[in-house]
Amino acid sequence: MGSAELDIHNHQLIIYSNIIIYGNAADPEITRSIGEEIETMWNEPNTSLKFENSKFEVRFKIHAWHNPSITPFDIYRNMDPKNNYFRIEEFSHNHISFVDGLNCNSGYFKLENLYKGSTTAAHEYGHTIGLNHPKNMDIRGQGVPGIMYPRGTLVDPEFQYDPSKPAGITGGTMHPMYRKVKLEDIEALNLRRLDFHHGKAVLGEFTNVWHEDHSQVRPEDFFGEIIEE
Repeated sequence: MGSAELDIHNHQLIIYSNIIIYGNAADPEITRSIGEEIETMWNEPNTSLKFENSKFEVRFKIHAWHNPSITPFDIYRNMDPKNNYFRIEEFSHNHISFVDGLNCNSGYFKLENLYKGSTTAAHEYGHTIGLNHPKNMDIRGQGVPGIMYPRGTLVDPEFQYDPSKPAGITGGTMHPMYRKVKLEDIEALNLRRLDFHHGKAVLGEFTNVWHEDHSQVRPEDFFGEIIEE
């Protein structure tokens, strides 16, 4: 989720998002890494879009901070569209990271998914601003996979966990570290269709879900839609 703002003077469309991290496996270093990954990857396409006959450069400005003292009430009462809340723990009942649906502002990261260059944070951020997994998960012959392709996607050998493995078997699917944010990912956000008022619009929706540590709760206690990596 984020706040989209038109900077008329500098001809920029800026997406502001705050990534607020909590949980037993969270710390300032991994929080900083998450923020840097999202901002760097989503700015890589260097995209410009036309609004009312003027071109605006699309820029993402991500502020990430670790908030170990945050409470469920702090999240439930949030009304700032820039704020996104993610718990980080070593254990996940889903065995993977996830968010609370498309256009959401909350989710749960499994610690082992957040190694340097994993692209997990950038992928999950894409869900929070409205992007789903592509329907076609066999993109062999199409080169570098886009950021929203999930684990299990069939790709050219050089983008697999193990290039020597046949497609589809263990080791023969996409390694997430090869995903990139592409021009088509930015275009899929449909930023031109946002409802701007006084140069500002909201990208995404409030879910404001506080997540418990999965090691302390039963899997059947979970409700609602989740989207895994």
